[in-house]
Amino acid sequence: MNMNFPILLLAALVPMIIGFIWYNPKTVGNAWMKAAGLDEEKMKGANMLVIFGLSYFFSLLIATVVQFMVIHQLSVFSILANQPGIQDPTSEIGKFYADFMLKYGNEFRTFKHGAFHGTICGIFFATPILGISALFERRSAKYILIHSGYWIITLALMGGVICQFA
Repeated sequence: MNMNFPILLLAALVPMIIGFIWYNPKTVGNAWMKAAGLDEEKMKGANMLVIFGLSYFFSLLIATVVQFMVIHQLSVFSILANQPGIQDPTSEIGKFYADFMLKYGNEFRTFKHGAFHGTICGIFFATPILGISALFERRSAKYILIHSGYWIITLALMGGVICQFA
């Protein structure tokens, strides 16, 4: 099973698109700025090319990891990767892997399934990381909820796209 780089590149756009909507002043942007201690003046002067470039790069790293959480078939290869002959389709293990993938390669490969795992990642991975950092930064529960909501939705959509199309 190979990585589908075009889908990962597409999925890496999801955080930027959702961020544009989520942090817009017409949605939760004003509440986020207040909870983060930001105002219009503090937002000026940033190098947006660097911010968006690095954000996309980090989003691509996230997409790369999310695929291993939402595509279960990748785990099968990782279990067998150290077996002699895994790369040889004529070897016993190569045939076993090919047969397994032929039989089960499309199991649980839906948007819904990927979104479910993405949501779980958002709740049980992203939220605790954000929460721990926010607690030490003396941020409010509102701050944590705003960012957690963003990441839960974002990871759900990334997981769905990757699971369905990668």
